Amino acid sequence: MMQCSANRQTQSQAATDTDRRDASVLRATLLRRLQWHRALHDPAREPRNADPRLPELRRWQQQRLAGSFKEFLADPRTRPAARFFLDDLYGDRDFSGRDRDLARVLPKMSMLLPGKMLVTAADGIELAAISHAFDLRMAAWLSQRLPAAAPIDVPAYARAYRAVGLPRLRARQIALVGRIGGALDQAVRMPALWRLLRMCRVPARLAGLDELQSFLERGLGAFRHMDDAAGFVGRIVAQETEVSRKLFAADMQPFTVG
Repeated sequence: MMQCSANRQTQSQAATDTDRRDASVLRATLLRRLQWHRALHDPAREPRNADPRLPELRRWQQQRLAGSFKEFLADPRTRPAARFFLDDLYGDRDFSGRDRDLARVLPKMSMLLPGKMLVTAADGIELAAISHAFDLRMAAWLSQRLPAAAPIDVPAYARAYRAVGLPRLRARQIALVGRIGGALDQAVRMPALWRLLRMCRVPARLAGLDELQSFLERGLGAFRHMDDAAGFVGRIVAQETEVSRKLFAADMQPFTVG
């Protein structure tokens, strides 16, 4: 009996040590991604942020995605999730509030928010950083190759997309969208996790995490009442994967899928 008790204590201590290591690794991952994200948006370190083509490119991409998501936006069941994807994952929303001083409160954050949600937040920050890095490169290419008065159109966008290249990183970008969507789909199936996240509102605000908290709540809220969230996410990933393939293949109609 004493041996069994000792074994249980050893196993419990080992699990605790593993949890601590996992929390430490997660904090380090979040910190690295935040630093990368900040560096990309710092106008002093990255002067391409002042490129006049950058906001134009973002607007163009937002309109293209809204067109590609037209079916999802028309369906009341998928509209909230489609808007979350457009505005929070693919959009040009200002995340400075979410990221401001986040590194300072990382130790508190790991105690306030569920671990699964922190992983999703880390994926969201990585996705935003990758997307912005691509936008900087594409805007710079368009500024150099496209006449100043010429608007961005499909052929110019496609050429810039291929010139920037990095197909594996493009695939990673799309995969992160799928991971975030899949994590939110799993989270809404756990009522306790939803309640816990809502209970974190006040502590998160006091810790300076209200923007991050809002991002997670918007995501969960968007997926909460969907009948087939996994199918929705799978369709978006498949659609954007095909768009990327066609863009790299110089297809004349890269955004016509299905």
